[in-house]
Amino acid sequence: MSGRLTPQLRAGLASGLLMLCCTGTAMGDSKPCPIKESKFGSDDQVGNLNLLTPAKTLEAAKLIKTGKTYRLGIETNRDTPAYAPRFFSITVLQPGQTGGTTVGPTKTTYNDDIITGWAGIGSQIDGLGHVGIDGVYYNCHQAADFAKTDGLTRLGIENVPAVATRGIVLDMAGFLGVDIVKEGTAFNRAEIEGAMKRQGLEAIGSGDVVLFHTGWNQLIGKEDKRYASVEPGLGVEGAKYLASLDVAMVGADSWAVEVIPFEEGAGVFEVHQILLAQNGIHLLENMNTRELVEDEAWEFFFTLGAARITGAVQSIINPVAIR
Repeated sequence: MSGRLTPQLRAGLASGLLMLCCTGTAMGDSKPCPIKESKFGSDDQVGNLNLLTPAKTLEAAKLIKTGKTYRLGIETNRDTPAYAPRFFSITVLQPGQTGGTTVGPTKTTYNDDIITGWAGIGSQIDGLGHVGIDGVYYNCHQAADFAKTDGLTRLGIENVPAVATRGIVLDMAGFLGVDIVKEGTAFNRAEIEGAMKRQGLEAIGSGDVVLFHTGWNQLIGKEDKRYASVEPGLGVEGAKYLASLDVAMVGADSWAVEVIPFEEGAGVFEVHQILLAQNGIHLLENMNTRELVEDEAWEFFFTLGAARITGAVQSIINPVAIR
């Protein structure tokens, strides 16, 4: 991402780089655990995704009425704005085919591609090994024990199960009467319940996926610096409220889900800490929610199969909604 970072984001980046440098060295000593142990047991690595039972999936499948499908991922390319210093590029090659060489009697030709960049770019899932509290991550996992430079040995994306559950989208732009919600606007319990009432949604259930529509990703390609440095989003109290409802995942059409600049008195990416580290709730960033809102598809069958990249912290995704 190019452009100016806010002081809060500079602090967050510096903290992240410091942790990367220190993992396995200065952080080698175990720290007291500031996080409660998972309610699913000491071996748990997927948090509230444990709530996605066959019964939950069957109940969610009843939401399919028309069969219309929605791609919730955005396109990812070298111009996709991202949290610095993340970047993405793709190189297409024709191995062994220089000078017009073909392969075999039927003159086979083919293209291959090399991706260079970061897994946390574009539409992405944040795994439970992404953000912690003072070097301690979900279910009291110490960074020095599992965060290795060649991949996480615990809490990696490969552990994410097949997801098939109820999804809802909260139209915060519609609730506030704007096309694009202004940066720094926080969504807490009052705003969440207000949007639900406006849309006729009765309740958020255990194991649900909750998405926020803010209109923010309309800035991509137009105001990239603004897009990737600030945003409207979930506040600290709102995060705690959703966690109390035992949701499985929380996402938004923005790059970090949570409100930036952060609320007064809030820590750096404290919403990430509350959802990921303290409650085992995965985050879905840069979701494409506009078509759902245009169709007033407020609740739907949500499905996701994350790429099983061993030891990955994050992954580019394209979830699907079906109504």
